[in-house]
Amino acid sequence: MAMTLLEELDTLVRARYPLVYLVTSEEVRAQDLIAQVAKQRGKKLLEWSCTTGLVATTNGYGSSKPRNVATRDPLAALDAIAEHVDPTLFILKDFHPFLSRGQFTIIRRLREVAQSLKNSHKTIFLLSPVQDVPVELEKELTVINVAMPDQGELGNLLDGIIGQIQEGGRCTIELDLLSRDRLLQAALGLTLGEAENVFARILVRSRRLDGEGVNDVLMEKQQIIRKSGLLEYFSPAERFDHVGGLEVLKDWLEKRALALTPEARAFGLPQPRGVLMLGVQGCGKSLCAKAVASHWQLPLLRFDIGRMFGSLVGSSEENIRKAIAVAESVAPAILWVDEIDKAFAGLAGSASTDGGTGSRVLGTFLTWLSEKKAPVFVAERLEIFAIHLRKRNRPLESFNLNRLASLSPQFSGAEIEEAINSALYDAFYAQRELGHADVEQAIRQTVPLATTMAEQIDALRAWANGRARHASDRQQAG
Repeated sequence: MAMTLLEELDTLVRARYPLVYLVTSEEVRAQDLIAQVAKQRGKKLLEWSCTTGLVATTNGYGSSKPRNVATRDPLAALDAIAEHVDPTLFILKDFHPFLSRGQFTIIRRLREVAQSLKNSHKTIFLLSPVQDVPVELEKELTVINVAMPDQGELGNLLDGIIGQIQEGGRCTIELDLLSRDRLLQAALGLTLGEAENVFARILVRSRRLDGEGVNDVLMEKQQIIRKSGLLEYFSPAERFDHVGGLEVLKDWLEKRALALTPEARAFGLPQPRGVLMLGVQGCGKSLCAKAVASHWQLPLLRFDIGRMFGSLVGSSEENIRKAIAVAESVAPAILWVDEIDKAFAGLAGSASTDGGTGSRVLGTFLTWLSEKKAPVFVAERLEIFAIHLRKRNRPLESFNLNRLASLSPQFSGAEIEEAINSALYDAFYAQRELGHADVEQAIRQTVPLATTMAEQIDALRAWANGRARHASDRQQAG
């Protein structure tokens, strides 16, 4: 079972890791977690910033916060940490500007302090909204990207606010379990501070808290998108009946809308990852993107990847990472990647025109979407069918695995899994148990990559023959 962030921090402290770099914009939340670790382990807690110097941690902010002028300088602060005797956790806030190029003395001193802390009961936590690690410190510190609050943390925050309101009796609370769940689901992707602000805004404006607050939460997410400058937020009014034709696509999207429910999770369905739509201008691709967001009742984020490439080449890789991070931070959402063909056209000459940036950006994007596996052999396909059916708790005796393998001679492992997922969607939509016929039909409806890119794959195989070893000793059949 995965550790919570608190458990992970506690483990690092007990294992005497000297430097822990927490990438987060939620400074207060991270500080509270570190304070819990310090209390559990009986350690003191000191914090540093360039305005306060090295001081004891308090709940106060602003002018009332204690100051230690002598340690405002980062070198002086590191010297004080090295000389400190008691078991202590140190929090260095926004230390990343002092780790940039040219700050050789500070980087060297931090490296020396880190080496000395390995045999002590002291740990340094660096809190920063951005990750900026000089190569000299890569082996000395541990980087943790702090995830956004989960539904449980947001629920605790909401319960605390409701408790305060009910004591005062100034506002009306009309949240049943379903409305509460919808409100918290919509708030996923917000920091605790952002969630607290939007809950307070709802109460100040309407003097009540009910299921209609979801719209206010989505408005808060719009602000996050606007501040990023990388994505556009759409509030689409289009519906599926506004889209003419495209019945196969609409049927595919309709079935996957059901996959967002708890019942679908229990049935064994994965969440839908995405769909690539190809077509000439004006054929309805953008309209479909807006319609599915409206139908699924999720925010629609447009990422003009072509425009991103129009900026400085060197920043393209960082921009796509930021865009992905912003999209994930406001999830659940629909990410509409527009003009992808223009952005990635001509990547064959990318190395000579942009130093390979285009190829690396494409790699980053495709890795995020999904990792494709190489084509597999018949006996291996039978085994993969069995693995994925077992993972979904389906009895193997209900399926003719040999026939399924023989029907999918060019399928990769990922394509076999997708065929089973597609069959699950069909069975779930028809309210029946998954059967062999469902999987067979899904295979027949799937065109594998080996067919759509036959020329490229044949060329790759010809190049690899004699230059690389086969991934399997088995002979390919069919």
